[in-house]
Amino acid sequence: MAERSTAAVDVADNSGDEPLTAKADQSTSDGVAQDRERETDSQEAQGSGGIESPEKASPPELHSGHKLARRYRLEECVTRLDGFSSWRAVDEKLRRAVGVHLLPADHPRARSVLAAARSSALLGDPRFVQVLDAVEENDLVYVVHEWLPDATELTALLAAGPLEVHDAYQMVSQVSQAMAAAHREGLAHLRLTPGAVLRASTGQWRIRGLAVNAALRGISSDTPQRTDTEAIGALLYAALTQRWPYENDAYGLSGLPKGVGLIAPDQVRAGVHRGLSELAMRALANDGATASRHESPCTTPEELVKAISEMPRIRPPEPAFTAPPEYQRTTYQQGTYGRPAARPGATQPLPTPPPPLQSRTGKALKWAVSALLIAALGLGSWQLADALMDRGDKPEDTKQTHTTDGNDKSDDNTKPTKPIAIQDAQEYVASGEAQAPGDVDKTYDGNVGTYWRTKKYNSGPKLAPYKPGVGIVYKLSSAQEISTASIGLRYAGNHTTVHLYATDSLTPSTPVSGMQEIGSVTTNGAKATVRATKSLRTQYVLLWITDVPQAPADGYSSAGYKQAITDVKFTG
Repeated sequence: MAERSTAAVDVADNSGDEPLTAKADQSTSDGVAQDRERETDSQEAQGSGGIESPEKASPPELHSGHKLARRYRLEECVTRLDGFSSWRAVDEKLRRAVGVHLLPADHPRARSVLAAARSSALLGDPRFVQVLDAVEENDLVYVVHEWLPDATELTALLAAGPLEVHDAYQMVSQVSQAMAAAHREGLAHLRLTPGAVLRASTGQWRIRGLAVNAALRGISSDTPQRTDTEAIGALLYAALTQRWPYENDAYGLSGLPKGVGLIAPDQVRAGVHRGLSELAMRALANDGATASRHESPCTTPEELVKAISEMPRIRPPEPAFTAPPEYQRTTYQQGTYGRPAARPGATQPLPTPPPPLQSRTGKALKWAVSALLIAALGLGSWQLADALMDRGDKPEDTKQTHTTDGNDKSDDNTKPTKPIAIQDAQEYVASGEAQAPGDVDKTYDGNVGTYWRTKKYNSGPKLAPYKPGVGIVYKLSSAQEISTASIGLRYAGNHTTVHLYATDSLTPSTPVSGMQEIGSVTTNGAKATVRATKSLRTQYVLLWITDVPQAPADGYSSAGYKQAITDVKFTG
């Protein structure tokens, strides 16, 4: 019996031969606090089968600050495509970040989007990003869903390299089980890409856009289970090899060489787990096997779950353990500790203690040692008193003083330091819009009257959920160990929190969560001193601000939560 997906009600069928996963664009319409590129019509036009081409519907003229149902305040547009837009927003009633999809009520896909959202909400499976609301109001249709600021897209994880074997095993297991549960309820995803799979900080994998992503784009399939199974196989292939299993590049991954067909993952990259490599090939559209392998193909998520359960379980890597140093036994202790173990039935003789110094020579030796000790104590006391008197005789102007700000916990003069020159800098944008990218050089120009500033935020001091943080990446003169960083701030108050991270370039390849922290500090003053808590050698340093104080209006913005950096100096 032909399968039919509820994700694309009243939309065109798929007429192409290529898999939908190969033709899907690189949109990230659901919310995760990471960088996103704006989608364009040309990106969506890469695929044709299963995607309808409706008459252009004018997208709603909305802007940041607009409120829906007097509750959801739009903050940042992350996607604008084909008549609909996706936003990061704030639920002012529950004070939490949410994601919102918006499209006109007369859009050809409005009804199918509402139907898909309501079906997805009824599933209630925590392995999926939950739909919170689906409403038609004032000529608008909007879908509200969870926003996961602590989750990381699979796209971002693969940018750093292939996943570890256990991580790839957990990903394919959890995603397969979740999609099998969804298909049992008649729901399909049809757009299961690396941007739709997220790893939470707890290690759990979650899927976003169930049914809704496909309905927004008019994607359908006559065989939705086969489509989703092939997509899971493509995700596993990418996780093992850091390559996309089709000829075209996609999602920041290089495709396979043209003309060679589908190659098993363990032939693309050395050291790939054999069982996971075979599993990926069974899920992809290759009739289940290569010339040397004859397993049956997996055409549904349920079959994929069964195939995974038949594999030997892949355990996490053993934690590194350093054996403690061998205990050095001593022989001066009383009792039996440190002596050879007595044989059963044998009597262990007690050692004879040395005789005391009771002779005339022994008594003389004791008196001589006592006299030497008294003389040594007297000499030491005299030298100590002489040193104290010399210190009191020094003139007052020769005494050195050291002034610290509120952040200093110890004396900087305990060991010599040297300044580290800054060669270049660039603003780092983890999510949303930049702050003042043209002013980053003012933070190290030697002029405390110039500064780089953040935008004004309505709530604080913590920037989340509006932003995970703001900051600048500095390029030092060479790779060095940083001991302290002195940061001049324009605004004092409760409170500013600054972190320093070691990174790999002016445009880091990993998110902040993947960087090594050098140190952090929280201050209420106009100066912050960050001291290194670990020795890290790096040429690129991210100065990352997560909390800002309330500040008055200035020439750039009104009163609110904000901060500005006037001067940055590193010492090593």
